[in-house]
Amino acid sequence: MEHSKIDIRKDYAKQSLNREDLADSPEELLKRWLSEAAEVDAFDYNAMYLSTVNQEGKPSGRIVLLRGLEESGLRFYTNYTSSKGKDIAANPYVAVAFFWKELERQVRIEGTAYRLTTKESDAYYATRPRSSQIGAWASQQSKSNDQNDLGQRFEAMSEKFKDSENVPRPEHWGGFRVVITSCEFWQGRPNRLHQRWRYDRGEAASEWRVTPLDP
Repeated sequence: MEHSKIDIRKDYAKQSLNREDLADSPEELLKRWLSEAAEVDAFDYNAMYLSTVNQEGKPSGRIVLLRGLEESGLRFYTNYTSSKGKDIAANPYVAVAFFWKELERQVRIEGTAYRLTTKESDAYYATRPRSSQIGAWASQQSKSNDQNDLGQRFEAMSEKFKDSENVPRPEHWGGFRVVITSCEFWQGRPNRLHQRWRYDRGEAASEWRVTPLDP
């Protein structure tokens, strides 16, 4: 890539984020921002960058889809034997980032990931398309394999469950909840004077300290 392309400058002036625009909790404001992001990007507004650290202290990241947001945290689903599943088992501290370029907004989250209950994972798994359910059985996520072998495993699992009305959830597949400890909201502004507000959890679970940050 030419240096001139890297050196492109953009000014941000679409919206603002003042103290009166904030909510009592980061989950409440995040819900609002997600709703507004869905209006401009109905398919990928819930894509979030999840960062984990393995037992050797090496970080890695990938895009996953947010599948639920409550006061208790953010929900996503994966294969527990995948790289991220193993990372979380060794080190539950994670970071999450959302970026919506159309709205000139970013959210950075730090928190702790916990496995969802069997009931919660079962409930979400039941809503997935049948092909995705079978895919959860066939995929040995993050492991090296032959693409033909993956297709054969999918066909084998399709055959295995062809007479079953419901495909059961495999034990190696389920959800995580990220309980937020810190959450920063970033709104792009002119002259690089971006607005940043950070929520930090207080001593009480429902208590939040809000701090403005320099850009």
